[in-house]
Amino acid sequence: MKKLIFHGNAIVTGRNSIEFLKNENFNKVFIVTGGKSMFKNGTIDKITKIFEDKGSEVFVHAGVSKNPDTESVISGLEDMNKFKPDVVIAAGGGSPIDAAKVMTLFYEYPKINFGNVFDISIPKKRKNTAFIAIPSTSGTGTEVTQVSVITFREKSLKLAIKAESLIPDLAILDPAITMSMPDNIAAETGMDALTHAVECYTNNNLDDFTESIAKGAIEGLIKYLPLSYKNKDIESREKVHNFQCMAGCAFANVGLGMVHGISHAFGGRYNLGHGLTNAIVLPYVLQYNSRNILVSDKLKYLSKVIGSKDIIDEIKNLKKVLNIPVSIKEAGINKETFERDIELLVSNSMLGSTKVNPVSISKGEMKKMLIHIYEGKDIEV
Repeated sequence: MKKLIFHGNAIVTGRNSIEFLKNENFNKVFIVTGGKSMFKNGTIDKITKIFEDKGSEVFVHAGVSKNPDTESVISGLEDMNKFKPDVVIAAGGGSPIDAAKVMTLFYEYPKINFGNVFDISIPKKRKNTAFIAIPSTSGTGTEVTQVSVITFREKSLKLAIKAESLIPDLAILDPAITMSMPDNIAAETGMDALTHAVECYTNNNLDDFTESIAKGAIEGLIKYLPLSYKNKDIESREKVHNFQCMAGCAFANVGLGMVHGISHAFGGRYNLGHGLTNAIVLPYVLQYNSRNILVSDKLKYLSKVIGSKDIIDEIKNLKKVLNIPVSIKEAGINKETFERDIELLVSNSMLGSTKVNPVSISKGEMKKMLIHIYEGKDIEV
């Protein structure tokens, strides 16, 4: 028996779909966003005007940075408790959406906090506060998932908080908002989505429904991500935006794998972008996992689906097109720092999604894996 939840109440897609907000009625609207991008492209002004024209009171909490940490969530929660909204709208990349999800959870249930969130049973529903997610990047899928990834600085680690009540009620996928993405963000978030879809597809928990969704997302992302990156046209941006959401719908019901376990270790320690670390790590983990006959067969099938001899080579070539570093070393982490941190990185890489990787790994093997990823050396099968 398996319960499948692909999203909240609705997903709204298409150009200028942000206008759908005109159908929503709330008294006090709390907007969470990142830095300047959502102000520059006019998104925050559009949302504000839509609700102020209805007579709603609007508060904007800005400044959520990449890899949001516990302090960022607490800062937003303080503003939220003062304003007392009946809806939270998170607009921006995965970072402000993830942070807003946890802010809203803690606001709705004041007895839940970072001290006990991993130890208690979290309610499955929010009763008083609606949540709307409007992603501006095409990668995390957080607008449809029950997951929020928060950095715990004291542990140099990213940890995923999971609960059904974290699923946004409404996800708005407006490709017009993605047009302001810088090249590196379009590349890294797109690779994040591809990682989600591939790890989902190779996970042992795959089911008939998610298999089709994940496969479709992989095929679509392989085709349209390089076009989105190079051409920057709204047609390909819309395709990538939709396929990344499909990847989110899929992995939310299946799980991921060791790419994310390792990525969270590197990202938590060095504040590297999540999509960047996923993109770097993905081919090495697929090489390692392909020693498993079931994973190997799945990768061979995916290769046929995308019209390639080898999907791992296809991913490597895609990274070249997207100007993604081959290794953690190329990403700017010097060898002395890496060697100093290796034992911590190994321990942290064994946590999280690594526990559900289709192929088990020992600490000794993980250490070798991280050295290969740092240096950019292929994993022998």
